[in-house]
Amino acid sequence: MSKIAIVSDSTAFIPVELVKQHAITIVPLIVIWDEKNFEDGIDIRSTDFYTRLKTSKTMPSTSQVSVGNMHAAFQGLVDQGYDVLGIFISSKLSGTVQSAMQAKDMMGAAGEKVTIVDSFATSMSMGFIVLAVVRALESGASLAECLAVVEKVRENSGIFFAVDTLEFLHRGGRIGGAQRFIGSALNLKPILTLKDGKVEGVERIRTKSKAHDRVIDLVAEKVKGKSNIRLATLHANAGEDAKAMLDRAAQRLNPVETIFTEVSPVIGTHTGPGTVGLAYSFD
Repeated sequence: MSKIAIVSDSTAFIPVELVKQHAITIVPLIVIWDEKNFEDGIDIRSTDFYTRLKTSKTMPSTSQVSVGNMHAAFQGLVDQGYDVLGIFISSKLSGTVQSAMQAKDMMGAAGEKVTIVDSFATSMSMGFIVLAVVRALESGASLAECLAVVEKVRENSGIFFAVDTLEFLHRGGRIGGAQRFIGSALNLKPILTLKDGKVEGVERIRTKSKAHDRVIDLVAEKVKGKSNIRLATLHANAGEDAKAMLDRAAQRLNPVETIFTEVSPVIGTHTGPGTVGLAYSFD
């Protein structure tokens, strides 16, 4: 049986201990700030990113994983005798899938050992897909079985998140269907989701605390009657709010796994500080 390695990208922001435990290879997207490139989560960490964001007169932008980094990751694993399954951020949010395809093509015949999947997700909504696949691999799953896991978890997972402002999504061109919320009263907190790989507006709530409560309600509706519920909160410089959300959601929904993490600097560039989200998956 061939060995299979999993490659994903930095926007999943799967906690480091889980990345190490399951030997997941992570390739970084890029934060571009004052004409300098920073590898997401490597050259620039979340704490430093938000500290700089508070005082900077210029705003960062982002770019997909470089073809060179993607090629190096794929080739290195293939050279070690692995087949590679790459699971990446939605192609409707980033060109990272395109970088992966280009890197695969550069490998010639060896590229046949690389399979690329568009998660149509990001952050821990994608992270749950990745974790489900690596756990299936550890139980002896084949590549075909892993692809079936991707399909199932992609269908049975999602995310809702509350942002303080739509300014960052709008400026970064990632606002998608939430465009209709632009120009709404400043004190209304938008709740957004990912639908078909794009950002979509869900509701506008008058206060932050009620928006966070509503995020939990929306997830509860999605997982009602389901088994093996998994939850992850993620945040952009709003750790206390995220921990409180995870505690309340766990008490209500009785998940088999909870994960507390952040959004990567690349995602934070587009959501802005204060964002809190709740990702879920179920069987």
